[in-house]
Amino acid sequence: MRDRFFNPSQMSLMKAAFDHAEQLVANYYRFGRRAFQAYRYDIRTLAELETHEIQDGAFAHLCRYRYEKKRFPDVSRSFHFYRVCLQDNRILDAVERANSFIKFAPLMLYIAAHELVHVIRFDEGLFDFEAPQEEKIREEEIVHSITRQIMQPVVHHDLGLVLDCFSSQYQIGDLYN
Repeated sequence: MRDRFFNPSQMSLMKAAFDHAEQLVANYYRFGRRAFQAYRYDIRTLAELETHEIQDGAFAHLCRYRYEKKRFPDVSRSFHFYRVCLQDNRILDAVERANSFIKFAPLMLYIAAHELVHVIRFDEGLFDFEAPQEEKIREEEIVHSITRQIMQPVVHHDLGLVLDCFSSQYQIGDLYN
């Protein structure tokens, strides 16, 4: 299953989903779209991921890296950089298994908004990236709740099914188990 990658059409839809998600998340947090330039992150698909960035149990996950820039021999500046690691195979499998009920574009929009909320919450110090697993599980519930709120203004008939799948009634695993 690891060798399934997004095709060019899906790559285009994925990029559009992240652009749309940036706008929705910016509206939710009440900051301008350009504010996303302050958040250091990139998006990679399965074909571009390093081995440690591949995770079998999720549609996407976030890796955090520390970048250090030496300005002078004794002075350095460092910051965190986030990578959204999309697991193409898991996403494609979920769409395929849903027998056309779950569409690629709305699922990708949800995933994009969800990961961007994580980037903001980690970068702003609202949640500790290194927190214990129990706290990460609670944080995941909070991020799903925020993401559902962010998605409310979106009018797309196929998005309702995605939101139902990420509601408190269903576990995310229902999509791909």
